[in-house]
Amino acid sequence: MNDDLSRAPASQERTYPPAAAGRTQVVASQRWDAIDVARGLAIAAMIIYHFSWDLSFLKLIETNILQVPAWRWFARGIAGSFLLLAGVGLALAHAKGFRRFPFLRRLMKVGGAALAVTLVTYRAFPESYIFFGILHCIAVSSVLALPFLRLHPALTLLVAVSCLATSAIFTSPALDGPYLDWLGLGATDPVTNDYVPVFPWFGMVLIGVALGKLLLKRAETMRLARWRATDVLSRTFVWAGRKSLPIYLIHQLVLLGLLYGVLQITGPNPRAEAQPFMNECVSTCLMQNTRPQTCNALCSCTVDTLRQTELWRKVLSGTTSAEERTQISRAAQQCLRRAPS
Repeated sequence: MNDDLSRAPASQERTYPPAAAGRTQVVASQRWDAIDVARGLAIAAMIIYHFSWDLSFLKLIETNILQVPAWRWFARGIAGSFLLLAGVGLALAHAKGFRRFPFLRRLMKVGGAALAVTLVTYRAFPESYIFFGILHCIAVSSVLALPFLRLHPALTLLVAVSCLATSAIFTSPALDGPYLDWLGLGATDPVTNDYVPVFPWFGMVLIGVALGKLLLKRAETMRLARWRATDVLSRTFVWAGRKSLPIYLIHQLVLLGLLYGVLQITGPNPRAEAQPFMNECVSTCLMQNTRPQTCNALCSCTVDTLRQTELWRKVLSGTTSAEERTQISRAAQQCLRRAPS
């Protein structure tokens, strides 16, 4: 999502020792395929995650990936990788001094894309639109990170650790609210489809800035900077890394469009479709001090019974009348007699 950040500056504005100047010249003269590959891998992981999220959202699969810890950590890892690479790219792009116009051009590109995401998702998902997602965080963090381009990497890392720890040790209900949610320090998370607040995520950008500055001090950096992708797979990742922003903006439209077409043909997964009723049924059953095993069997039996009747459509739409709810209760009672004791 930072198409111009794996290329370092082309003009020298500071005086470097010979060794450092040589390394910086290498960085300045070419684009880093290695960074593009890393960004391409992050893009591929993001597409995998969003494809799975779409399957879950459209109820094409039974699993709700938002409830699976491994999937949540996968999503966090993807976000963290994008932010870390943004920090690395920022350090490399301004290694010879701050380049105002390229920075502002990139900021307008990322900020404009972030605004577009907000407007589109507000129209599509007004209850959970994206007001501060990954692009918003990259844009704001890029501005906040500018002072750290002049600081020692050790100090930058110290501030980064502080940012990562802040949201874990300091939250307050006073910081809840639509105008402060972007900080990430409220007591509760807002309802949104993508939430990447400044705390703790700005810490990942600072880690990237420190890493980028450390790379410039090592002789091995020249070898990494000169590496070129030659096989089809790595060249594909390079292409994806360089086109990360447009891919990010359009991939969900493509995925949702394709999967919605599949949904019209196959219909939703029966178990996923029944899950809201199952959750409510099991919750009600457990309130009567019944064992979880019994409740699961009872509710599964009730779903199977109702699915064979016209009543099931009304259950799914939540439009059952008092008389129909009595029929549901009778079906549950019949299943209870057959449930394991």
